[in-house]
Amino acid sequence: MFTGIVTDIGRVLAADQRGDLRVRIGTRYDVGGIDIGASIACDGVCLTVVATGKDAGTAPQNWFDVQVSAESVSKTNLSSWAPGARINLERALRVGDELGGHIVSGHVDGVAEVTALRPEGDSLRVTFRVPAPLARFIAPKGSVTLNGTSLTVNEVEGCDFGINFIPHTQKATTWADVAVGDRVNLEVDTMARYVARLRDWV
Repeated sequence: MFTGIVTDIGRVLAADQRGDLRVRIGTRYDVGGIDIGASIACDGVCLTVVATGKDAGTAPQNWFDVQVSAESVSKTNLSSWAPGARINLERALRVGDELGGHIVSGHVDGVAEVTALRPEGDSLRVTFRVPAPLARFIAPKGSVTLNGTSLTVNEVEGCDFGINFIPHTQKATTWADVAVGDRVNLEVDTMARYVARLRDWV
């Protein structure tokens, strides 16, 4: 379980197909405190740590490895990960932690596409297009998780919705790199999912 509050920007160091996709991610986290089998949200995808380490040298690099199943690759943007890619990271929520965003499972529902960017004061307004089956789960002033970041929806029109990224969010995440055409991992709000399910039964 996560909150959508990004706590580190990692970097893909290696990505190899070994049956499943195995990815090595550089991080500022103290990997000595990460157990094998721990869950870390990587661009919003809950992945299991299978190895950790620290490379020696003049600029030591902490890293952890994750395995990504073909199912996860097919439902996310992880197929585009390549060495050098920056990704949003969040460690799993612990009892007593501050819930600064909203409840996030790390189970991606689909991929949204960036269709427009527009400066708005010091902020950046970004428009996303979501697959039609997921559009009903997105509401103005509701919550959504994009690439692991808990965000508030500004407006919705059909399958398009807008998000306003303040300067802090851009600095603390990879959203400073956003470009039209980017495909981003989308997780709808759990509450919206259950409300829609109940409506289907009424």
